[in-house]
Amino acid sequence: MIRALITGITGQDGSYLAEFLLGKPEYEVHGLVRRSSSLNRQRIDHLLAHDRSLQDRLFLHYADLADASSLSMVMDKVRPY
Repeated sequence: MIRALITGITGQDGSYLAEFLLGKPEYEVHGLVRRSSSLNRQRIDHLLAHDRSLQDRLFLHYADLADASSLSMVMDKVRPY
């Protein structure tokens, strides 16, 4: 399975990219979410509400692009390719 990591998955571009990649069965999508955006997920909520089978392929991780250690931990965990 191909793993994609999307920074800013709760934004407009990130949510569209996630929806596009989840439309392809060979993709597992991991998204970065800022802690301050934890309540602002309406752009991706429909992905899980519409199709529960996507829960096995959509994962959210808390990280901040300005924090190198949090990015490093996510990259080590996800190993996107």
